[in-house]
Amino acid sequence: MRRMAILNILMALVAAILFAACASAPTDDNGLKVVASTTLVGDVVREVGGGHIDLSVLLPVGADPHTFEPPPQDMAALSEAQVVFVNGLGLEEALNPSLEANVKGKVVEVSQGIEALPFNDRHEGDTGEGDEHLAGDPHTWMDPNNTILWTQNIAATLAQSDPANASSYQANAEAYISKLKELDSWIRQQVEQVPSEHRKLVTDHAVLAYFAKEYGFEQVGLVVPALSTNASPSAQELAALEDAIRELGVRAIFVSKEVNPATSSQVAQDTGVKLVPIYSGSLGEPGSGAETYLDWMRYNVNAIVEALK
Repeated sequence: MRRMAILNILMALVAAILFAACASAPTDDNGLKVVASTTLVGDVVREVGGGHIDLSVLLPVGADPHTFEPPPQDMAALSEAQVVFVNGLGLEEALNPSLEANVKGKVVEVSQGIEALPFNDRHEGDTGEGDEHLAGDPHTWMDPNNTILWTQNIAATLAQSDPANASSYQANAEAYISKLKELDSWIRQQVEQVPSEHRKLVTDHAVLAYFAKEYGFEQVGLVVPALSTNASPSAQELAALEDAIRELGVRAIFVSKEVNPATSSQVAQDTGVKLVPIYSGSLGEPGSGAETYLDWMRYNVNAIVEALK
């Protein structure tokens, strides 16, 4: 009888230990359910979350975050998500109705705390009364120093949502931040190849402002004078841009791979400068050399330096 009682006590202790272990690591079986808006946000979230999260990314590779609207099958992922990470600053304006209607968990802007660069998202012929980018330029990821803040915001949110794995999130974040600092140093070395008089940027829309400010370039013209690709330039604006390209000796026009290059191609043809594709709002397809944020930035920097040096 006494042996049986001891056995029962031991079994109860084992059961208690197993229960405590499961309770202390609730995300290890299926993972904390997390949704990221863009492939860029998703890549950084994946680096920080590691194996403790169950991650879904709303926008597919190559999608334009300014205009993308998620299909109905994505609504389930949104409604089940415990955390939804978005860039913020108006980038995901087209997603807002879906987020408001379906998200029950917390929505976190990874760009929170970044000093946003100002931009007046108005141009000739714009009759809209509002400005979706009143908070500033949303393209914060174009400077890896901003992506360090992304990483810190993501780690803090995951640790708060899943305290049992907080130390793992912090360790992952610190390791990734080290890589971002190495990337920043590499970019500074690369741009030294570009003479100061050639550091003039013309892009299809306002996407490189953070890069320009951090690394000593000047954004001198935009094919679409707006932060969003969902806009059209007037004939007068295009004529003024072509005059500026000729007068300033601009060497290239950088066009986002996610948008239709027709107008930028025409400007390049009219002015005799190179048209250089870069990535702006999405990671690249497998085999592109831009499948992760770190490689994506290297791809873009190499393209810019080669075109302007």
